[in-house]
Amino acid sequence: MEKNPSMMRDGALDGQVIVITGGGTGLGRSMAQAFLRLGAKVCITSRKIEVLREAAAQLEKETGGTVLPVACDVRKWQEVDALLKQVLDRFGRVDSLVNDAAGNFISPTERLSPKAFETIIGIVLMGSVNCTLAFGKHWIEEPPAHRTVLNITTTYAWTGSGYVVPSACAKAGVLALTRSLAVEWAKYGIRTNAIAPGPFPTKGAWQRLLPGQLVEQFDMAKRVPLGRVGEHRELADLAAYLVSPYSSYINGEVVTIDGGEWLKGAGQFNMLDQVEPAMWDAIERMVRGAKS
Repeated sequence: MEKNPSMMRDGALDGQVIVITGGGTGLGRSMAQAFLRLGAKVCITSRKIEVLREAAAQLEKETGGTVLPVACDVRKWQEVDALLKQVLDRFGRVDSLVNDAAGNFISPTERLSPKAFETIIGIVLMGSVNCTLAFGKHWIEEPPAHRTVLNITTTYAWTGSGYVVPSACAKAGVLALTRSLAVEWAKYGIRTNAIAPGPFPTKGAWQRLLPGQLVEQFDMAKRVPLGRVGEHRELADLAAYLVSPYSSYINGEVVTIDGGEWLKGAGQFNMLDQVEPAMWDAIERMVRGAKS
């Protein structure tokens, strides 16, 4: 993440405790860094504790903040309950939840098994549901305060997109969750919003989605009217604003940050219809190699 100054004033998140699923890598890590620099205490969580511990140490060194790494499989509600308990035991409170944990891969839908759908929907949709329910129930039992749920969705949650159908289905569910709870839980002082990013390259995810020479053949920047992909600090600044008290009248909103991409052409991965059928076996081998 770039070291440009944040748009937020220093100390804008002082005293806040923020939990980020998928917070050890990629956009989750970039958001964690931004929150820490603004004064928040952060818990990052994913399934791999070694990755989390390394990220936590680096983030604390970079920002001087406090990071709690907790291993948690968000598909399992029992582990989510244990995550919440660890956060409360360490910090005594939690103010915001960022549902960033995700999974995705490219494939013609007819090549997919029910297990493939189950895996992606389990992480993206049920992971968001499990965390939101656990944290929301805790907040409802507490005195009214400034509490936020911020979901990371995608522009193809409302347009759909070929070749990433499990992700599109799951993200559409997260979008519905966001808007529904914004109405239902507002009376408890809980705001629920979402960010819909366009292309923001991250090392691991990008290699799985566009392995090998595909990343050059299908240059995402060419799909964006602004002619470039997003920088992590841009999304992190937006996330910091949406979890801060400065956005206290924003509720049920999905903020698109994609340089105009979805307006230019719906379906972020529809261009993959240019891939020859015989190439999909080779692509699947490359994807599996990147994942391993």
